[in-house]
Amino acid sequence: MKILLLEDDGAIAGALAGFLAEKGCCVTRCATLCEARDRLSTALPDVAVLDWNLPDGEGAAFCRELRQRWPRLPILLLTVRSDTRDILAGFDCGADDYVTKPFDREVLYSRLAALWRRSRPGAEEVLQCGGIRLDPARQAVTCGGAPVALAPLEYQLLYRLMQNRGRTVTRQQLLDALWDHNGRFVNDNTLTVTMKRLREKLGRPAALKTVRSFGYRLEEGEP
Repeated sequence: MKILLLEDDGAIAGALAGFLAEKGCCVTRCATLCEARDRLSTALPDVAVLDWNLPDGEGAAFCRELRQRWPRLPILLLTVRSDTRDILAGFDCGADDYVTKPFDREVLYSRLAALWRRSRPGAEEVLQCGGIRLDPARQAVTCGGAPVALAPLEYQLLYRLMQNRGRTVTRQQLLDALWDHNGRFVNDNTLTVTMKRLREKLGRPAALKTVRSFGYRLEEGEP
């Protein structure tokens, strides 16, 4: 299990990383949001463990950022904040689990392992809409039964729309969620061009709708 541990307290981070390493985990330690973003630009962990209070921001806000970019990445907030309002806010930001300090290391490991098991490849269903089929486990796309080769950003865009099929996704929501392969934010013009190329590669499917001056929607229809 590859774990990203975002914790600015060196003593806590060192002790927890050592314990998890003894369990056979590969732990990447980060003390700041900047460092975590840099690590994530090169490799995606199996589970992310985030502290709330950090030198350059809040782990809860970072949790929302990660959830937008990687909807299925398991995230656990590990914090001294034990107030009910904080716990609810943590889950609202997209956390899958919430553990307060001090904590039992064995219990924490069990909860991390449970999150990891539920996220393993094959757990996510194949997405289908209007003749378009997307298999997340294989990252394969077909339209009308024919395979479609998509660039990474085109795939991410289609995946986001398929996840929200039947609902309109605003341009801003897509801009917030999509990053290029170097970890840079996508701008409005890039989104327009990527959508144009995606439509063309899918054969301009009727299922892919443009909601004028607002966003896009996938709904049932002929490809």
